[in-house]
Amino acid sequence: MEALVAALGGTAWTVLFFIVGLSIIVFVHEYGHYIVGRWTGIHSEVFSVGFGPVLWSRTDRRGTRWQIAAIPFGGYVKFLGDADASSVRSTDVSGLSAAERRHTMAGAPLWARSATVFAGPLANFILSFALFAGLTLAMGVVNETPSVGKMRALPAVGESLKEGDVILALDGQKTPDWESFGLVSEGLLGKATVVYTVRRGAEEVSVSGPHPQAVIVAEVSIRSAALDAGIMIGDIVLKAGGQDIKDFDQLVQIVTSSGGKPVPLTIWRDGKTFDLSLTPRLRVAPDNKTGELTERYLLGLGSGLVFEPGLRAAGPWDAVSVAGQNMWRTAEASFEGLKKMIQGLISTCGLSGAIGMAKTIGDAARIGVETLIAVLAALSLGIGIINLFPIPVLDGGHLMFHAYEAVTRRKPSERVLGVLMTVGLTVVLSLMIFALSRDLMCA
Repeated sequence: MEALVAALGGTAWTVLFFIVGLSIIVFVHEYGHYIVGRWTGIHSEVFSVGFGPVLWSRTDRRGTRWQIAAIPFGGYVKFLGDADASSVRSTDVSGLSAAERRHTMAGAPLWARSATVFAGPLANFILSFALFAGLTLAMGVVNETPSVGKMRALPAVGESLKEGDVILALDGQKTPDWESFGLVSEGLLGKATVVYTVRRGAEEVSVSGPHPQAVIVAEVSIRSAALDAGIMIGDIVLKAGGQDIKDFDQLVQIVTSSGGKPVPLTIWRDGKTFDLSLTPRLRVAPDNKTGELTERYLLGLGSGLVFEPGLRAAGPWDAVSVAGQNMWRTAEASFEGLKKMIQGLISTCGLSGAIGMAKTIGDAARIGVETLIAVLAALSLGIGIINLFPIPVLDGGHLMFHAYEAVTRRKPSERVLGVLMTVGLTVVLSLMIFALSRDLMCA
């Protein structure tokens, strides 16, 4: 990954991963429409990834033309009898036999049309679940009992913990689980060293080591000042704003009080120290105490422990559980952020257009494969949710028309459909332009 980063320029890197990532998500979405349509007897004439001039195409034995087009910002499946790629309005199918009409979108039963439309967002949800679950299976899950995985590189402070140590107590206070470990360690903030009581193999020993919550970087956020400045996971913040840093809360207070002005930092990395200055960026993020979304100045650093927590192999239930939790939290945060934007409680800079999404995917690829997969999973989930909004031209708008048909026993007139599609297209394009303006105007 690092070799590829070096080989590609920043812009080329971002564009490449954006096109590849978005194309995968679009393909999965459209394949959901296609495969369920095929299963329900609706024939697909064209399956396109992208719009505009066709770069490549081939027709399969079922008569479907598969193609890749020049503009990689979406895709479509055109079913038999569709007047256009929207699959809302149809051509005149009166000349077709009953059997032939059954293979068109317009002539298929309502249940088949609805299932085919819903299958697109559903495919995005399945992709998101599969990516999150796959990450869990590949990376493992944290042990229930506090234990040491890989030790991070640290300034020498007493006898070191060792990989595999199970932490039984901190300064004599028992830590049977991670919750108690966190509470005890918070109570010991300010101490340079702590006595760890650990089970090491068959023995119980006590060792001296740095406070577990030293200001060590365990996460570097996407589209952050820290990432752009080259701060890496494992770096330790020794000073900020001229002050010696003892805990992460102190760093947060210094950055928050900066008001967006540059914050000088002293960083320790692999036995060497260096200075740099970072300008915080106004971002929407969960509050460290309450978890509620707030807008504040951030460098984009996430705190961690002086060691990587011990992991165990993940089982099928772990994968299902973690994937479900990640999807729920992602969706919940998205809706909460949208709600607060509408209420005016946070700025609209949290919205991302094409440029923002490209930067997000490019930054994720720079951080690592795991981060890239997690971002693609979140993006697939978001695209699935957005497509269910009841706006004409989106899948949710199609389902809204189907619900009307189910209740009234008749389809909306072509004139009404034309007006609603125009309104829907105007809304969608307006939102896209607005999101793009946020990309250009927000830092």
